[in-house]
Amino acid sequence: MKAVQFGEHGDRDVIEYGEFPDPEPDRGEVLVDVKAGALNHLDIWTRRGMPGIDLEMPHIPGSDAAGVVEAVGEGVTRFEPGDHVAVSAGVSCGECEFCRNGEESLCVSFHIIGEHVRGVHGEKATVPAANLVPVPDGVDWEVAGSASLVFQTAWRMLHTRAEIEASEKVLVLGASGGVGHAAVQIADHAGCEVFATASTEEKLSHAEDCGADHVIDYEANDFADEINAITGKRGVDVVVDHVGEATYPDSLKSMAKGGRLVTCGATTGGNPGAGLNRIFWNQLSVLGSTMATPGEVDEVLDLVWDGTFEPRVREVLPMSEAARAHEMIENREGFGKVVVRPDSEL
Repeated sequence: MKAVQFGEHGDRDVIEYGEFPDPEPDRGEVLVDVKAGALNHLDIWTRRGMPGIDLEMPHIPGSDAAGVVEAVGEGVTRFEPGDHVAVSAGVSCGECEFCRNGEESLCVSFHIIGEHVRGVHGEKATVPAANLVPVPDGVDWEVAGSASLVFQTAWRMLHTRAEIEASEKVLVLGASGGVGHAAVQIADHAGCEVFATASTEEKLSHAEDCGADHVIDYEANDFADEINAITGKRGVDVVVDHVGEATYPDSLKSMAKGGRLVTCGATTGGNPGAGLNRIFWNQLSVLGSTMATPGEVDEVLDLVWDGTFEPRVREVLPMSEAARAHEMIENREGFGKVVVRPDSEL
């Protein structure tokens, strides 16, 4: 088969689309004929290399994909050839105390397909059956292949960790990205008043289309000042911040007393000042969140499959142009997801 791959960490020039041994499903695994996948910012960090993660090279990236079951390994009963499936990339052991308690994303050996082990951006991929979700007939491959990671992440952040309620004020930073545009839709669906930041008029318009009630150009304005002006200095109840060091101080300034900040990443750096004085005085909560449980994945993806939520696709590219897909994400071009499809599918 052909697959996106790199043999060393580095800039975009390490990416190639070439021959790779055909995978075969082991016990408990499913062989998927991949029809479409999507990139996440995680793919950028994986390509560059992250401390503590020693990948088997060459590495196939990609945590999001969807396709048709081609074969199943021994012991697989949930799927059979011909089924449409999407990948849910969080892998748990199923045996530790957290897994037994239904908190698989807290698993002591939790890891992510495409980040810690080979991913799914190739013509075929073997995936544990537990990491596949059925996709109804009629759902476009671009939708099925781009929804899982960002919508499950945003769903757990908002509903499980931050426990949002209708009428609460929710600020979503970086609303033009994958998790950001999913979070806007989820908060709007829950009946919240949604504030969103982005960097261009086009991106702000897209955020409004996703359900944002107030949009702020963070490059033209200090978003904390704008939030305080709009809310009469009250602030917001919840901040969704996956940006990190560059935004964290203003995120705390934007929060109402008793507010919650929930984070799933730190693309600009993971070590901002703690802001403990503001946290204790205003009785704020800072909550971490990673991926989701299988039940949460099923719950949110059902709402994608029925059209309640929509992964917005900024571009569909052949996998042979994966380097260009990385460039779009690194340069923050456009709004929503970048989808890649095997060249043989185009």
